Amino acid sequence: MARIIETIDVDVPVSVAYNQWTQFESFPHFLSFVESVTQLDDGTTHWKVKIGGAEREFTAKITEQHPDERVAWNSVGGKDEHAGVVTFHKLSDAETRVTVQLDWTPEGFVESVGAAIGIDDHAVKKDLTRFKEFIESRGTETGAWRGDIEN
Repeated sequence: MARIIETIDVDVPVSVAYNQWTQFESFPHFLSFVESVTQLDDGTTHWKVKIGGAEREFTAKITEQHPDERVAWNSVGGKDEHAGVVTFHKLSDAETRVTVQLDWTPEGFVESVGAAIGIDDHAVKKDLTRFKEFIESRGTETGAWRGDIEN
């Protein structure tokens, strides 16, 4: 299993960064590999992604969600096994540190080599930069879900 950990500081309050992250259907605006995300219910999303030319679909279940602190999930069913957590750390009233940890199982030779040389890390870092640009250019979130989900 491959592991990615990337962090970025964004110049918005923690509630704004967190609120935007809960708007899963907006992910195609800043996550380059995401074609679409459909929110099925408060704790379940369906994803269509395109990675290295390969299109995939999977369902993810939110396993833990606490406002302004964290969102954790894992894939359910299918062969695309992964799990992750995004944490939000207040640095000041106007600055937040966002950390993404993603554990995933590369499939086949190309993905295994890509993971080994850090292409996946680079992609997540680039997408966090796009998140930073997206949220800072807006100054506010596109919506919010402040519910709490326990494991």
